[in-house]
Amino acid sequence: MSQDRLSLIGMRFQGRHGALPQEKVTDQRFEVDVVLHADLREAAERDDLAATVDYAALFDLVRAIVEGPSFDLIEALAGAIAKAVLTACDPTRVSAVEVRVRKPEAPIDGELETVEAALVRHRLDPGSR
Repeated sequence: MSQDRLSLIGMRFQGRHGALPQEKVTDQRFEVDVVLHADLREAAERDDLAATVDYAALFDLVRAIVEGPSFDLIEALAGAIAKAVLTACDPTRVSAVEVRVRKPEAPIDGELETVEAALVRHRLDPGSR
């Protein structure tokens, strides 16, 4: 796996994910981080968008998933993002992805900053394709 990384940190979206019925009705804030483990040598040498991952397109991909059909669990949401990212990215360039999904307004009777699911998927993992 490459030591190079390309990260989109703190993406914010509205979605309707959760196990409780009211969570499917009312928009909630979700925060997402995506870290690609990628070979960025060519991009660093050539200074050419074609030699890397288009992070604007990656942002749009994540937005479509978070703002799309609902999931009961943020773990499932993170898994769908990881699978879509690995499918969309050049397999010769991106070897793995880390996805963190945070739900700051989780319906918990108590004070906390956020709830987070963090997944790491490698291209060779059977569940990553």
